[in-house]
Formats: sequence, C-alpha cells, structure tokens
Amino acid sequence: MAMDQVECIIESYFISTESDVMSAVLAVYTLLQKQSFSASQVSEVSTSVSELGMNIIKYAGDGVVKVSWVEQGELIGVKIIAHDNGSGIDDLEAALTDSFSTGGSLGMGLPGVKRMMDEFEIQSNPGEGTTVTAIKWKE
Repeated sequence: MAMDQVECIIESYFISTESDVMSAVLAVYTLLQKQSFSASQVSEVSTSVSELGMNIIKYAGDGVVKVSWVEQGELIGVKIIAHDNGSGIDDLEAALTDSFSTGGSLGMGLPGVKRMMDEFEIQSNPGEGTTVTAIKWKE
C-alpha cells in the first residue's frame, strides 16, 4: 500500500465452499452498485472476487477474502485481498500466463483478474500460501 493511501476494511469473508464465494460476490456486487461504480466495474470486481475465491477452494481448501475502501488523493477505489495458507504457487510467471493451469481449468483466473483490475499484486511461496491484492479505482 502506498504511503498516501487510506484504507478502511469493510468486510471479511471466510471462504471454504462455493456458497461462501457466491455470498462474497453478491455482497461486493451490491456494495459497488450502492457506491455508483459503473456497471462494467461492478462486473469486473465481482468476477475477480469469484475467480479468487474459487482459486482458494480449488488450491488451498479455505482462506479469506477481505474487501476495503481505499482513497489515494482524489481517487476512491475498492481493494480486494484474497489470502490462503495453501501450498503456494511454484511458478508465478507461468500462473499469470493465459491458458496455464495446474488444476485442469481454462487457466484464465489469475491473468483475467490482473487484466480486469487496475492494480494487481501476488505474493506466493511454495508451502507458505498465496496472497493476491487487487484494486479497482472508481471511474
């Protein structure tokens, strides 16, 4: 987080089932609509939460998705942090490549989230879990 960013955590969702993911997605969708984010932004952030939540279930079993408001100067945005204590990602560069998957999926999750969000950071070490932080700034 940049030194001049102000952050306020809104919600934290424990993720262990698809139902948990859908609850987080619906909550974020509703929250962003109420804050007058554009329809495309609401869709992109909701889809990102879904992708990150499903990755938690698929690769780690459980984890947490946190949603925060962030302000940086005149900018207002939503920050999503998805964290798990799973086995981590062996090859981050490959994991961020379209069509790469170790789980038999289409391999669009992390690269898609990176494209849909304005800021994207991933930290992962084998055996230490994974944390994805992404921000969407309001138009």
